Amino acid sequence: MKVEILNKKITELVDENYIYAYVLYYFGIQFYEYSEPTLVQVCQKKGLNVAQVVRSLESIQKTEPVPQVPVEELPADLVIEYLKHSHHIFIKQKLPYIARLIEKLTPASATLVKDLQIVFPLFVEDFIYHIYEEEDTLFTYISQLVAATKQQMNPGKLYYALRKHSIQKYAMDHDTHDDEMQGIRNITNGYTLEPQHGLHMKVVFAELKSFEQELKLHARIENEILFPKALILEKEAQNKLNKTSLLN
Repeated sequence: MKVEILNKKITELVDENYIYAYVLYYFGIQFYEYSEPTLVQVCQKKGLNVAQVVRSLESIQKTEPVPQVPVEELPADLVIEYLKHSHHIFIKQKLPYIARLIEKLTPASATLVKDLQIVFPLFVEDFIYHIYEEEDTLFTYISQLVAATKQQMNPGKLYYALRKHSIQKYAMDHDTHDDEMQGIRNITNGYTLEPQHGLHMKVVFAELKSFEQELKLHARIENEILFPKALILEKEAQNKLNKTSLLN
């Protein structure tokens, strides 16, 4: 266990690496509530296992690259599972954390804080609605196409699914929603810190910027991997349905 970590102030740790704030949050430590106490002092006060907290902090210091899932090599149904897992992380972990950070901002820049506290909850509400709608419509349809190509779907149901849905239309609609964080980016002037902004705002901006990058990667997987695979499945399912019709 590194003694220097134990004896550093919470704010010093977070200033070194904003991700520390995220780790501490899940131990019940909100960095903005502790300007002077050290890590060991806060852990002792909260009755936390100091070694466990330090291990969690040290785990994000590792420089080894995290192996990336070769999503492009996965079949469409597993790409969907990968994306659903990302949705779960967004909705259950990342967004509640960022929302809490913004909720607890103090008005060093009163207008910016007020705008963020109004706009971000609206963004979250719209984002979650969009996520669930996508899972209920697009993902369900692609799962039906996968089943159809494996001869595991009733031809009648497939016929109506193909009439009701269109991968091309979903792809076009998806393009219009790709820049979901434009409003927040405008409010924050592209996440540009001003002289009056303190550590709390620095962490908020870093998390917002990081989340936007995750969304861009997520959208790229959908646009460049999922949709092309789904188009092939749709064509294959249509061909199978046509052959079934000819036999009847």
